Amino acid sequence: MIFRAVEDADLILKTRRGDVEAYNLLISRWEKRVFNYLLRIVGSREDAFDLSQDVFLKAYQNIRKLEDAARFAPWLFRIAHNEAYSLFRKRRPEAEMTDAGMAEREPAAERIYPIEHAIAVATALDRLTTDQKEAVVLKIYQGFKFEEMAEILGVPISTIKSRLYTALELLKMELAPMKTRGAL
Repeated sequence: MIFRAVEDADLILKTRRGDVEAYNLLISRWEKRVFNYLLRIVGSREDAFDLSQDVFLKAYQNIRKLEDAARFAPWLFRIAHNEAYSLFRKRRPEAEMTDAGMAEREPAAERIYPIEHAIAVATALDRLTTDQKEAVVLKIYQGFKFEEMAEILGVPISTIKSRLYTALELLKMELAPMKTRGAL
């Protein structure tokens, strides 16, 4: 990871000097992580793809504003976060209408096979608030530290921890086998 950060810093420096190929290499290093993050947040492949394109365009346009090249990952994910939330704001009335009928869903099955497990996890993640889901995705799926998450989301570390731990408790309850929840 240290070598990657050094290499990223070198690529950022070259990009600032106008080397488009250096930026293309940066994109190839980060595009899957950014896309997967956005996919888990927005839930649509098409939207995640479109947002990814926007993220990398904005990153390229603003790369000179990045003060510390070692902070590239949190900076890039902050742009992704902002793009996702811009999309949410544009679609808010549409989303409120579709969420109304989704409150009552079936709980996860007692015996789960791998594909069913993945579906159950995705469904459970979708039941979290957007803030909780984003905390889980950044920490569990993307591996960011709490300090980096706070930088990406623009909130205090205590808020990040609260969102994450609350989300993990909800996921644990949602994904627990039926008999441990008191059902027979």
